[in-house]
Amino acid sequence: MSTPELPEPLPPAPSDAELLLRTEGAAKRLRVAIASAVVGQDAVVELMLVTLAARGHALLVGVPGLAKTLLVSSLAKALDLSFGRVQFTPDLLPADITGTDVLHEAAGGRSLRFQAGPIFHNLVLADEINRTPPKTQAALLEAMQERKVTVGTTTHLLPDPFQVFATRNPIEQEGTYPLPEAQLDRFLLEIHVEYPSELEEREIARRTTSGPQKAIEPVLHLDEVRALGALVPRIPITDEAVNLAVQLGRATRPSDPHAIAEVKSFVRYGAGPRGSQALVLAAKARAALRGEAAADVDDVRALVIPALRHRLVLSYRAEADGVRDVDVLRAVEKSIR
Repeated sequence: MSTPELPEPLPPAPSDAELLLRTEGAAKRLRVAIASAVVGQDAVVELMLVTLAARGHALLVGVPGLAKTLLVSSLAKALDLSFGRVQFTPDLLPADITGTDVLHEAAGGRSLRFQAGPIFHNLVLADEINRTPPKTQAALLEAMQERKVTVGTTTHLLPDPFQVFATRNPIEQEGTYPLPEAQLDRFLLEIHVEYPSELEEREIARRTTSGPQKAIEPVLHLDEVRALGALVPRIPITDEAVNLAVQLGRATRPSDPHAIAEVKSFVRYGAGPRGSQALVLAAKARAALRGEAAADVDDVRALVIPALRHRLVLSYRAEADGVRDVDVLRAVEKSIR
């Protein structure tokens, strides 16, 4: 009687130290892949990778023609993930995003079947999100916070991972709607895309007028993205860094006893607890992408503006005096040392 062959033992799971080395290498490959399609914007790419690693959502803000959509689509191509794009328009309905129940006829009779919308992808591009009314924007609230969608009486889980990268044009007002504060608070980071340098713009003009560009090949696969997302919460962070994140968040509130004059004069509502959470989680992601074993105060300070600026509601006086959210945050950061 022959002895049955025993299955080969599974390889041991990689340690966090090994995952950290892999994460640093993966980040380098992603930067190279995106750079093959997008000239410059290194700081923007870095913040997008922080968002990816932290399993958060990001809002990219910039004037037309700065490659906001190209940045997101290039990141999607560099990842072996499903990708969905929603072009937000004034006539877009919530069901156009989440999906709806559709009447299906078969030999056995009629039944309702759920037809998933474009939100049912790992990475979703919400292009020009401020072009649709708040009612439709609100269709993303449950999805972005709880990674699920409720249609009728049935709740449908979204893929794992699920992340939204939205774009917004800050200067065009015709046919646009303000983003509700509750919607903005769901974004981990607000990333501002600036004009390229003269050297970069020459390269853009040369590259984009020289025929088809080389296709981006995936450099990070689904299981690696999941492992990265699971690693980031386990990254240690110093007590000083956590205390700083909480201090910065609380210092943006006019009601706080330690609020500085700029906050009391120009801010109606400051960042809530999600602001402090975003700073801590984004700091951990930034450290992981650099292959560092722990996050510290430098990681928190590097992310103050993108993590908190969209959580501030400025006063009418700020608008009248030309004071921006970034001006207030720089004053807050300077006051906390």
